[in-house]
Amino acid sequence: MARTHLSIRVELVSGMHAPDLWPRPGRIFAAARATTFHDLATAIDDAFARWDRSHLHMFTLADGTTISPLTWWGGDEPEGMLDGDRVKLSRLQPGEQFAYVFDLGDDWQHLCTVEEKRVDPEEVLGVVPTRPTPYWGWGTIPDQYGRRWNGDDGESPAPPAPRRLSDLPPILPWWGR
Repeated sequence: MARTHLSIRVELVSGMHAPDLWPRPGRIFAAARATTFHDLATAIDDAFARWDRSHLHMFTLADGTTISPLTWWGGDEPEGMLDGDRVKLSRLQPGEQFAYVFDLGDDWQHLCTVEEKRVDPEEVLGVVPTRPTPYWGWGTIPDQYGRRWNGDDGESPAPPAPRRLSDLPPILPWWGR
């Protein structure tokens, strides 16, 4: 077995629209050590159903080091911040924990943990991925903006549930009855 990839557990801790989640939803990623932190951020955002990507994101390592794509900050990045487009995951050690925050306004906070053992991507995924890819997961992922249905304005009551899938076209035998 070629255990070449890091195994990184990512748990969603909280956000403006979902404070203090418990149990925490999570995903486990296989990621090559040559991958950038920006690539890991993109994979996390994909796995946690982030569809509006027009927000800053930032990693904070246990020693206080911050990492984010510097081009996004337009010269206003915090002092000492490292460039997420250049810094590789190879700087991470087994057992290391760090934070990932998506959308610095809505503050979607994630706890990331590098598993003690590397994984064989072909064993866990069936392929060698070109970017970090989740291979295990659990929990319900909240909507990025707290919407509960299409058209939710945050104030209106939920629409009534249809009776026994009656709102669906009869494509499957049990739909549309």
